[in-house]
Amino acid sequence: MKNKKSSKKQRMTTQRRLVLDYLHSVVSHPTAAEIFKEIKEKAPATSFSTVYRNLEYLKNKNLIMELSYANAANHYDGNPKPHYHFVCQKCGKISDINLPVLEEINSLAQKQVNGAVQGHRLEFFGCCASCKNKKLRRQTTTRR
Repeated sequence: MKNKKSSKKQRMTTQRRLVLDYLHSVVSHPTAAEIFKEIKEKAPATSFSTVYRNLEYLKNKNLIMELSYANAANHYDGNPKPHYHFVCQKCGKISDINLPVLEEINSLAQKQVNGAVQGHRLEFFGCCASCKNKKLRRQTTTRR
């Protein structure tokens, strides 16, 4: 017989469903604070710690992806399948890049390490179209 605590952790609670549905509904890669702000509107009794615990649970169940960056808040992706990202170095926006995942990189890396390569994460960095256009508009206005 399973104890109540372990079976409770396995079910899809209302808050977990709200977090997962929200992440599936956006193309951005929000932080826990941004997710909390959205969830709080639909479920006012929800706390930040509840959102955070549910993000951890969903990540551990491979239902979402967590994107960690040094000196910045973690971001969350509703698409847990391997894929690549573009990170704007001006505004911090994270976008999906639709390129085929290069699985052969794993075996190439495997030859270089004394451990086991389980996967890889590839991100592209630069200036997004919105920031690039803002920069071009500023340059055009200062030339006049």
